[in-house]
Amino acid sequence: MTGTEHSSAAARVQTRIEVSDPKIMVNLLGPKDEILKLIERTVVSDVHVRGNEITVTGSPADNATAERLFSELIELIEKGETLTVDAVRRTAAMLAQNISERPADVLTLNILSRRGRTIRPKTFGQKRYVDAIDANTIVFGIGPAGTGKTYLAMAKAVQSLQAKQVNRIILTRPAVEAGERLGFLPGTLNEKIDPYLRPLYDALHDMLEPDSIPRLMQAGTIEVAPLAYMRGRTLNDAFIILDEAQNTTPEQMKMFLTRLGFSSKIVVTGDVTQVDLPNSTVSGLQVVRQILDGVEDVHFAELSSNDVVRHRLVSEIVDAYARYDADQQATQSVHAVPGRAASGGRPGRRR
Repeated sequence: MTGTEHSSAAARVQTRIEVSDPKIMVNLLGPKDEILKLIERTVVSDVHVRGNEITVTGSPADNATAERLFSELIELIEKGETLTVDAVRRTAAMLAQNISERPADVLTLNILSRRGRTIRPKTFGQKRYVDAIDANTIVFGIGPAGTGKTYLAMAKAVQSLQAKQVNRIILTRPAVEAGERLGFLPGTLNEKIDPYLRPLYDALHDMLEPDSIPRLMQAGTIEVAPLAYMRGRTLNDAFIILDEAQNTTPEQMKMFLTRLGFSSKIVVTGDVTQVDLPNSTVSGLQVVRQILDGVEDVHFAELSSNDVVRHRLVSEIVDAYARYDADQQATQSVHAVPGRAASGGRPGRRR
């Protein structure tokens, strides 16, 4: 319940929010008032709590923002969530985007739970990505590091397996760096390719009981293999994930996508700014959108720095690199010599 009245300052008003349930108020304050202190630092309006009433003082627009933040946080608590500093920060960040979707709906969408830990989207972009996986047969998750592209796809794969929507999970990555140096690595072929597949194993261990993974892999229910192993196969009743797809060639991408069989789903993830292919090789992920644009049941989900769920600095690093790349391209355009052959200059460095 809220009410608004004018304060002594002409441009400032007071908005009162009544919280009827004492348990909600306790959660809203947090241990040693840490949640309340974070809210006070986050909103522009002044926040004062007395008993079961929260008073917000500021301009009408600032008060409306603060009131909406409190409304979303109360909704989270009413849905059974215990507020954390991270949840408050993510809720405020989503509200700042002025999107009609509710942060509380995003932060309570459970995908998978194990040992009290729940995997769920944490941003609007991540929720749309997850929804797209549900709605489409082939989904491309494209975005920078830390946006949860692979992790959420893995969670959806495990969820589909547990719900018996598919009979197996197939996880694959291109072992690009191994192209010339694989023979120099010690051990058997499986030991040589293991470092390229290790991130997929790590994600599996977060989502399944560790002692069940070897059994599932031995039975063929879960398969983790390099992309080259996919050639010549038809994959039915499977949830198939291609990770690090920016390191595929257009031919490899075509080969992979045409492995799709009946009752299967494909998720392709990658970051087009982190291509490790040789300079003269075009990334299959960079051209596939042009090729498949408009094809029904194929969806391209774009994630951005707003969807980074690692340390807050990761988002800032992604944006800083994007600005640097844009400046470099602008500088190269200014200094380009008209009529000069594209192959005549020094080859550009590819990250």
